[in-house]
Formats: sequence, structure tokens, C-alpha cells
Amino acid sequence: MKPLDDQQQAARDWFESLRTRICDAFTAIEREAGSDAEFAFIPWERQNEDGSPGGGGVRGQMTGEVFEKVGVNVSTVGGYFNPEFATSIPGTEENPSFFATGISLVAHMKNPHVPAVHMNLRYLVTGKRWFGGGADLNPAIPYEEDTEAFHARLRAACAAHDPTYYDRFSKWAEEYFWLPHRGVARGVGGIFYDRLDAAGDLFEPNFAFTKDVGEAFLDIFPQIVRKRMNSEHDDEDMKRLLDFRGRYVEFNLLYDRGTLFGLKTGGNIDAILMSLPPLARWS
Repeated sequence: MKPLDDQQQAARDWFESLRTRICDAFTAIEREAGSDAEFAFIPWERQNEDGSPGGGGVRGQMTGEVFEKVGVNVSTVGGYFNPEFATSIPGTEENPSFFATGISLVAHMKNPHVPAVHMNLRYLVTGKRWFGGGADLNPAIPYEEDTEAFHARLRAACAAHDPTYYDRFSKWAEEYFWLPHRGVARGVGGIFYDRLDAAGDLFEPNFAFTKDVGEAFLDIFPQIVRKRMNSEHDDEDMKRLLDFRGRYVEFNLLYDRGTLFGLKTGGNIDAILMSLPPLARWS
């Protein structure tokens, strides 16, 4: 993989620092629950089709008393898209080369009253440069106050940069995290954005926005976990959790852009599919 330029290195460094802080925050929650669970960090590398180094990443995963399965991955990869996939990516008209760095997180919780969550932030370079990502809450048993708190924190992050961002990106999340074959949403939404231009002078303000989305997630999700993690639950609650997870699996395997990107670019299979829950149910 080619040496990173200053912007690519800055994005990679920040994604890695965010991973560290998120893992520390989640481990602290496990300690509060009396668990000694720790993240296992597993490095991986990829090769391009010509055998040259194509970058890699680190897959962080933990199983505990609160987090049944949580993965926090950072990858930094580069190479060439295959011609068929390149047609769907901006900036590849003359050159199919790419660079991508980002963080991807999915947490599945033991207590059905604690929502699952997804967060992804990324920076891509082809003939163009852009940021993308977002965060969305996925409760099997929704609580309106949790939904409102999650959205309020993301709304504040958006408002600090552009008054139109929250309305645009929350609507995008509603449309994106939708299972058309079932006619239902995957969860209660959040924000989703993609192809936020990072060329030239736009890099710094849009990197700042992306960082604020990450900070908003790190602020609000642990609050929701602590509020619900000791809630009593019964067999019917667990059934609702496993049924919901089935819908989550369907979305990630059929529609998720990150899953498709990872598979099409030779990413680590375990890291790509870490988003799948350890148990699910189809009635």
C-alpha cells in the first residue's frame, strides 16, 4: 500500500484513538457489572490481487456480562477495485485505485432491555475524497426516552456544523436502515451520511464533523447502557430479542454497504461479519 498522506494519517490516527476510548468505556461498564471481561485485539492483513501489501486492521472483540458480543474494528486498506465494483464508487472513472480507513462498531447486549447499537465512520480516497458514517440505535424493546436521548445527542453534534445536517441525515438513516422485504425499520434510527466531500479546504470541517459524531456516540451510548443493564427480564423478553436479531442479520447480509465494501475489497471475513449476533431466531 502506498505511504499515507497527512490527511489519510490524521484520519487513521483519530479512528484508532476513538477505538481505544470506546473499548475503555465498554470495559469500565463490564467492571461495574463485576465482570473481568477484556477486549481481544486481533490484527489482520490483506494482499492485493497482484500480491502487493494492501493494508489491514485490528479486530477488537469482547464477550462479557453486559456486552454479549461487541466488536470495535479499525481498518486501513488500499489497492484497486475490481472493474465491476468500481463502477459504483465515485472517482474511479479513470483509475480504480482506492484508500479507505475507518472504524466500525456493533454491540449486541445480553439484557433485552439494553439496545444493540451500530456506529461506523470512514474516510475514502479515490479520484475524490469523502467522509461517511453515522450511528443508529437498535432496541428489541424500545424506550421512547432512550430514543429521544440518542437522537438529541446526535442532533446537537449536527447542529454545531450545519443546521440542515440532522434533518437530512436522520431521514437518510430512516431510509437506509429499512428492510424492504419486511416493510419494517431495523431499529429506531440515528443519522447516516455518505460522500461528504473532503477535497481541499473541505477536509478539516468535515473531519471535525465526523469526529463530533464519534464523540456524541461515546457520550450517549454508555449512559443508555448503564440505565438499562440491570433491568429484570423474562423468557418473553428474550424471545423478542432473538426475533429482533434475526431482522438485524437480514439487513447486514442483504443491504449493508459496509459489508459489501469489505467483501468486495478482500477484507478480513471475521472482521466484516463481526456485526452478526451470537444468537438469533427466525419464527
